[in-house]
Amino acid sequence: MATKNKYIPLIIGVAIAAGVTIGGKLNFTDTSDNLFTTNSKKDKLNRLIDYIDYEYVDDVNTDSIVDVTVNGILDNLDPHSTYIPKEDLQRITENMKGDFVGIGINFYPYKDTIAVIRPTEGGPSERAGIISGDRILLADGDTIFGRNITNEDIVQKLKGDKNTRVKLTVYRKGEDKLLEFDVKRKNIPIKSVDAAYMLTDDLGYIKMNRFAESTYKEFKAALEELQDQGATKLTLDLRDNPGGFLGIAEQIADEFLEDDKLILFTRDKKGKEERTYATRRGDFEDGEIYILINENSASASEVIAGALQDNDKGIIIGRRSYGKGLVQREMALGDGSAVRLTVSRYYTPTGRSIQRPYTNGDNNGYYNDYYKRLRTGELADEESIEVDDSLRYTTPKGKVVYGGGGIIPDIFVPVDRLFDNETINYIRRRGHFDYFVFEELDKDRSVYANVSKYDFINNFEVSDDIVVRFQEYINAKERANITFVAYNNEIRRIIKATLARQLFDDNAFEEIINKEDVMVQEVILLSNEYPSIKQ
Repeated sequence: MATKNKYIPLIIGVAIAAGVTIGGKLNFTDTSDNLFTTNSKKDKLNRLIDYIDYEYVDDVNTDSIVDVTVNGILDNLDPHSTYIPKEDLQRITENMKGDFVGIGINFYPYKDTIAVIRPTEGGPSERAGIISGDRILLADGDTIFGRNITNEDIVQKLKGDKNTRVKLTVYRKGEDKLLEFDVKRKNIPIKSVDAAYMLTDDLGYIKMNRFAESTYKEFKAALEELQDQGATKLTLDLRDNPGGFLGIAEQIADEFLEDDKLILFTRDKKGKEERTYATRRGDFEDGEIYILINENSASASEVIAGALQDNDKGIIIGRRSYGKGLVQREMALGDGSAVRLTVSRYYTPTGRSIQRPYTNGDNNGYYNDYYKRLRTGELADEESIEVDDSLRYTTPKGKVVYGGGGIIPDIFVPVDRLFDNETINYIRRRGHFDYFVFEELDKDRSVYANVSKYDFINNFEVSDDIVVRFQEYINAKERANITFVAYNNEIRRIIKATLARQLFDDNAFEEIINKEDVMVQEVILLSNEYPSIKQ
């Protein structure tokens, strides 16, 4: 039976998915023509799709069958070999690239309108005159309000090609008529560095949320600025950082390690090794470095922590990291979708793999590892961390480290009360802090018009009235009877930090949260106790 031209991309997609299962025969340097030659296994899948397409009694979306097939194959490999549908690929690619083309606003679909939380600093919307609290009603005459509007609809109408213009019609509280703004779309950064500021006179702090293409440049700029302010010591916060590009992690580790120190090595299925060493370009090799990790620090975050720990450089503080020691390569499938296929394992300088155990095709236990750690008490007590003596390694200076499931910190810090409270975590996940604060600010933004970021961080106090209003807000939204007596201070801190983020920036949020953060305070204590420590 002949295959119609319109089904060729579909069949190729299935063939590629099938090819993953016979990866042992593939050479990733070959051309696609060489990779996907005729093969009986692929022919079987092609024939099945054809039969369904032409003969099945009901109409079937064969695209969905291909997606199920690809996911089914990858589910039988490892937990990190994944399929990215074409509708998700652009968003994921933009996130890892570190920018996108748009108008530069943070917004909520608030009630039935698009409410601007804060325009991007220096972005096209701010330059055009859009301010926090504005409601965007029309984009080039098309409505972007109403209860049925989706985030996808909004993004589609606001994004576009670089240097194209969009006319926005805006409602602003206090204005008698609607306002018109002509906004030119530009590249908008997706920041990897959430915060960079001085904790003490000589101790800097940088927090990163992922390792994208732009992350090293952001990190380098932040580090240089902190050094200009007198930083000779640095806290690098990698908590909840899921990783990203391996090469970016290598560049950042290079900033701290002396020339020719091994950063890591990778090994593929054929045993081929590739080693990465530090170069002479590091600008913080003589500085004192503290790395913060937790159970959600993964992949590239663990590369940095492992490289420093195994080279006896710096102090790793926190809780055992996630345990991902696999390297993926993204491969296009020809129809706008892609797979991220695990192609090698990476090892820290002492030779340990920190990949935690997994069973092919059964990933439930792998992804429920957090609850296992919670249940065994590991998040609260380092004595509960399970280690395997057969995976024991020693650093050049004699420090004992372990492989087999994450980086175990040099100094253990139990989970923070602020983040160990189920009620608070539930309220945060639901977005209640953000929406409540937006409504509070929206009542009268002029109250904060003359307040500087410095004054707000150091002097502003959340009143009892605000806490009471928040409690009433939560109980109305959740139809519950929640009280904050036991964790009143934590609620105040998050409300204040959220206010700071909506008024100023993410940096202000982190500064406020970190004032009572257990790990950050541990770093400050260590830094003060050992002012002349040499790593």
